[in-house]
Amino acid sequence: QVQLVESGGGLVQAGGSLRLSCAASGSIFSFNAMDWYRRTPGKQRELVASIRSGRIVKYADSVKGRFTISRDDAKNSVYLQMDDLKPEDTAVYYCHVEQFRKDYWGQGTQVTVSS
Repeated sequence: QVQLVESGGGLVQAGGSLRLSCAASGSIFSFNAMDWYRRTPGKQRELVASIRSGRIVKYADSVKGRFTISRDDAKNSVYLQMDDLKPEDTAVYYCHVEQFRKDYWGQGTQVTVSS
């Protein structure tokens, strides 16, 4: 089993920044990809950013140029630096990893951007 714990969410004004962190623990062997998703009420869960073990990154079009994903394999952690935040970024953000074809999710952290 793998446990994921997110931190770093909060309330920020439009144009501000937040940094999300996700630490994995438990039976860890290797994660090919580590991802951040978000969900807003009434909408489906959206992939925000993904980073593979080869440091290949992918971003949703809506966050390109504003968000930066990174990972520290020594700490089994993934981060999401969010700059120039907009009200439409308001959501619950979830960390996700896959290991041996099993999905693991964090509990989510709320990000609220006021206009």
